[in-house]
Amino acid sequence: MTTLGEIGKFTRGRRFTKEDYTPDGIGCIHYGDIYTQYGTSAKEAVSHVRSELAGSLRFAKTGDVVIAAVGETVQDVGKAVAWLGQEDVAVHDDCFTFHHDQNPKFVAYCFQTPIFNAEKNKFVARAKVKRLSGESLAKLKIPVPSLEEQARIVGILDKFDALVNDLSSGLPAEIKARRQQYEHYRDRLLTFQEAA
Repeated sequence: MTTLGEIGKFTRGRRFTKEDYTPDGIGCIHYGDIYTQYGTSAKEAVSHVRSELAGSLRFAKTGDVVIAAVGETVQDVGKAVAWLGQEDVAVHDDCFTFHHDQNPKFVAYCFQTPIFNAEKNKFVARAKVKRLSGESLAKLKIPVPSLEEQARIVGILDKFDALVNDLSSGLPAEIKARRQQYEHYRDRLLTFQEAA
């Protein structure tokens, strides 16, 4: 197990408000979107802010992990999304961007484990709004296998994630399995031996 501070660097985002939102413009990630709109990774931003804010914002680059630093519950705080988009994305000041050289989806998956969450809970400041600081995030530990092993693990977890969360692949797979089960039992139940 290695601390996040040993393998990367945290940068806090910059403030933007509801008034800054626009239908198009600069893609952005707000802390609330991390636990309501995103899964483990994202290639496109769901929200945008005015282009003229570009000089005052901080951005996540492809491969960075964006982490919600605040939330209404302890579970929401520290939720992470691997940014895989081709364009940089603006990050809200209630988030941290984790710059590293690991597999970004592997890191984001690590943030979902019970062991990580138990460790994280020790560092969450509990007030009306729950918070995690960059210093606290840097102390949290994750396993750091080789990049090849990280990619293998991500491949397996992505397949399970698709089966569980993606209607286009999970539901058809479930329907196929139930159809096979139905055919098996139909054939067994409706096959009679002739009386001798």
